[in-house]
Amino acid sequence: MKRFLLAGAVLVLASCSSAPEPAPMPPPSTPTAPPAIALPTGPTAEKDQCGVKEAQAFVGKNRTSLPAPVDPSRWRVACTTCPVTMDYRADRLNILFNPDTGVVQQVKCG
Repeated sequence: MKRFLLAGAVLVLASCSSAPEPAPMPPPSTPTAPPAIALPTGPTAEKDQCGVKEAQAFVGKNRTSLPAPVDPSRWRVACTTCPVTMDYRADRLNILFNPDTGVVQQVKCG
């Protein structure tokens, strides 16, 4: 009888043996940045579509020195704290002046 109990205990213990542990999961892959895009350099890199180079002469002068009438389809004259639309147009010149002094502080395309 002891043999049967011993054989039964061995069978029970044998059926409880653990399977080999699965291999650990590899660490999650980190997203990689897209490849850098080479920007053109030289004369093609700085296309002055809005005339900002010529308009740099207005910086530091009063806004009343701007030529009149201003073409609203090509130029936007606004104070630095005034709300303006956020649409970007490469051919539009933005002339930004100080609202207190009227002095042009910045010119940029957009």
